[in-house]
Amino acid sequence: MYLGGSVHSLRKSDYPLPAAYAHAFDASSRIVFEDDPKAGSREAKELLHAGIYPKGDALKNHVDPRTYAYIKRFFALVNVPEAEFARYRPWLLNVLLSSPSYENWQLGVEQYLGRRAAEKSKPVSGLESPKEHNAFFVDLNDRESEALLLILFINAAREGPSASMIAAWRRGDVETLNRMLRQEFQDFPSLGNRLIDARNQNWLSKIDGYIRSGKTYFVVVGAGHMGGPNGLLSLLKARGYRFEQL
Repeated sequence: MYLGGSVHSLRKSDYPLPAAYAHAFDASSRIVFEDDPKAGSREAKELLHAGIYPKGDALKNHVDPRTYAYIKRFFALVNVPEAEFARYRPWLLNVLLSSPSYENWQLGVEQYLGRRAAEKSKPVSGLESPKEHNAFFVDLNDRESEALLLILFINAAREGPSASMIAAWRRGDVETLNRMLRQEFQDFPSLGNRLIDARNQNWLSKIDGYIRSGKTYFVVVGAGHMGGPNGLLSLLKARGYRFEQL
């Protein structure tokens, strides 16, 4: 099995991908991402539906008044009326505000490999069902949801992958990548644990099955999931597997 770390959105200048990706793709008969691209449309609709408050409820009832005042000022600057943003839960505002441009998303590792898989008729599947993939957001309580949005504003100076992040990704420096991802959640580490550690644990049984299947899989997940004591590499090594970095 090949295990690759992804950056979910890239620029044209970030291509070509490191040669190891082409090697792993060509050597594999099946490709696996965090979520199944075939379920993408349904997944997005379900996430949007879950992120809108029911009639009679609104954002101001679920966040600190100071947070709401800040959000109100922010959207006033971009000419979004209160009646529009007040319908959304904080985590959905986070999703909408942090989404990369369509062009950069299309240049992400998964999108690129997905197109190649379609061209070569290689099956593509996901480690998570749409419900499982959306659960990180949908299952947040009010405090966690508010914290996630505040983390976005705290990190607002960052516009997409930084040069240092891309450099670490290209050289396969999984520990630096994990540390960068953790730093985003340093003020609310339980969110980082849910985003990274819990999902890594949930993926283990499927990855174990791929390794034992007799077929060659190329599993591609966010690069921040690889390193650290609770990263996929450490968890799989604890199960007796050995790795060689290409």
